[in-house]
Amino acid sequence: MQKGTPLTEEDRIPWLETLRDALNASLVSGRTVVLGCSALQKQYRETLRAADPNYEPGSFVCLVKFVLLDVGCKVLAARLARRAAEGMHFMPAKLLQSQLDLLQVDESEGIFKVDATRSPEAIVNTIEAKDIDIGRSFIYNEKKTEEIEKHVIDNYVRASIG
Repeated sequence: MQKGTPLTEEDRIPWLETLRDALNASLVSGRTVVLGCSALQKQYRETLRAADPNYEPGSFVCLVKFVLLDVGCKVLAARLARRAAEGMHFMPAKLLQSQLDLLQVDESEGIFKVDATRSPEAIVNTIEAKDIDIGRSFIYNEKKTEEIEKHVIDNYVRASIG
């Protein structure tokens, strides 16, 4: 992606399997994990759900939870352009549409959507207020701000890994 070429399935699958295995190790040991990634399609999220040893494929009842930090294309494009200009993002802005084209959100999956135009603090408060067990794993969609990523890492990951 850094070279301007979208990922292929051959690129994504081993990466998702590595993430799944890391989530599994954390779930089995009882640790809280926050993972930011582009699990844009249902099949990618199913791979990650398989980290839960008791997950029955297609049931969507799982220890792995998904939060979609939802924001419009224009806002996302502006954030990406700013990050790229600052040297803070690996993906060129020209690939944004290819990523958005892959996004599948199926209401039956129970993905918790949060308005990502709100402040990082408000986003985190919304997630915390949702009836999601913080002792479980969360998956944050790529549609996130640097601020919430840092806030989440500072507040959850440091405590659970350290």
